[in-house]
Amino acid sequence: MRTAIISDIHGNYEALKCVLSDINDQNIAKIFCLGDIIGYGPQPEETINLIKERKIISVMGNHELALWDDKAFNRMNNIAKESINIIKTLITDNSLNYLHDLPCKLTQDKILFIHGSPPDSITKYIVYHSDTEFESLFNTYNEQIAFVGHTHLLIMYSYNGKTIKLQNLTNEKYKLEKGNRYIISVGSVGQPRDGNNNAKYVIYDSEEVSIEVRFVNYNILKTAELIRKKGLPEFNARRLF
Repeated sequence: MRTAIISDIHGNYEALKCVLSDINDQNIAKIFCLGDIIGYGPQPEETINLIKERKIISVMGNHELALWDDKAFNRMNNIAKESINIIKTLITDNSLNYLHDLPCKLTQDKILFIHGSPPDSITKYIVYHSDTEFESLFNTYNEQIAFVGHTHLLIMYSYNGKTIKLQNLTNEKYKLEKGNRYIISVGSVGQPRDGNNNAKYVIYDSEEVSIEVRFVNYNILKTAELIRKKGLPEFNARRLF
């Protein structure tokens, strides 16, 4: 079975539409979203509605949490805070309720889906762990594979019971080694931060036991113009390029 994992859309409706179009061509059985459906981008309501329309299974991201959790909100930088305050005016109560009810994590077929870091953190960044901390981290949950978002980067951590291996990912297919455990950061649909401005997502193939990273073009200029039109911080537009 082939499963698509998307993350960090951040209200970038144009990027999401193009990613879903690419997913339609890939013989995908199911789609999971790792949170941050909303955030820096100009079309949060349209993005939420499309997620719901496509029945995409999602967990909560820190930008969703910040809509009502003061601690999560105060942890953000000023641009993220300003964006959240504007986004509150762009979504309906129905969408707010939908986001509020998202789970912090999901487990299916021995795979963990979470926004931040295993075992159950929405807000921790996986990239800040040392090798020693990773070894302890892998002992806090049972799943063989954990897919995470939050970093906006494509990174794979593998653990064979003795050593931690870090691998930066690009638009290729990667075979997962039997017996190893993995934490895989799937990049961002709506605001990549890896030096390549394509929308990114990952496909997991349970039969091949492999992942494939997909890069997808979309109309960046249209999203940037909408960011400015909606009064969101200019930095949000520039960061897309």
